[in-house]
Amino acid sequence: MTQPRIYTTSFSRVYPMYVAKAEKKGRTKAEVNEIIYWLFGYDDASLKKTLEQEKDFETFIKESPKKNPLRSLVTGSVCNVRVETIEDPLMREIRYLDKLIDELAKGKLMEKILRSKNPA
Repeated sequence: MTQPRIYTTSFSRVYPMYVAKAEKKGRTKAEVNEIIYWLFGYDDASLKKTLEQEKDFETFIKESPKKNPLRSLVTGSVCNVRVETIEDPLMREIRYLDKLIDELAKGKLMEKILRSKNPA
């Protein structure tokens, strides 16, 4: 079975698309970065280095500094597929990011996007 093409796609190629989607809806690159930092544990320096090295999506996720344990609270649909039902762990991580960027573009508050530690 062949891997989905997104796994071998450079994250630095997709990242500007995330930023453009957010900015088109009045959000910022800083907010996109905040999502990436929250979800995968990157910081300014490590994200910049990853983008410069043009790491593929698979490497970007597998080498992430610290995946947030609250990421499993990300639920809902991306491309008509429920994120929480995706069996492939790598694809689920990619869809977590897609879902949070979608929420950002839809105007959701950052406090809601970055699931609170004490969900009500």
